[in-house]
Amino acid sequence: MSLVADIIAQDPVGMEQLRAARTLALPDWCIAAGFVRNRVWDHLHGIAPPRPPADIDVLYYDANDLSRDAEARCEALLGKLMPNLPWQVRNQARMHLWKGLPQHKSTADSMLYWLETVTAVGVRLEPHGSLTVIAPLGIEDLVNLRCRPTAFGRTRRDEYENRVASKRWRDLWPRVRFLD
Repeated sequence: MSLVADIIAQDPVGMEQLRAARTLALPDWCIAAGFVRNRVWDHLHGIAPPRPPADIDVLYYDANDLSRDAEARCEALLGKLMPNLPWQVRNQARMHLWKGLPQHKSTADSMLYWLETVTAVGVRLEPHGSLTVIAPLGIEDLVNLRCRPTAFGRTRRDEYENRVASKRWRDLWPRVRFLD
């Protein structure tokens, strides 16, 4: 099991959220971004229990239904299963539209167009109970406390810098090194 999967597996709250997301039976799904990044960085900084993320990003890929309504239905179902949580369900098959890019090919492919490598990591709870890590850019930056822009993020450097600053990552995780 990778370090990322091990850290998530040890978190009963995170595992309960993964079980809830799994009930949606979405294609090519995972929970990603701050759900993973924050838990890993909190763990590596000795912060326990992990701080809750600002939102719980449930990703999936369904090129046959690009409607926001489908995402909203999933958020409503998750809200019934685990109320008062900041569920955010997004079909990665439509995320290219606001970025002005060709349609992504999968959930993992969409992560290549995120701003930083440490956020482009997700986990999926499989039917038999194991965790699959989805990390098209690898987990090395995340587990080695390095933050850097993706190739796409380098083309949008101001957005990357503004995001890092607005999220207060330097304050929350002082051991993280921010690289170019």
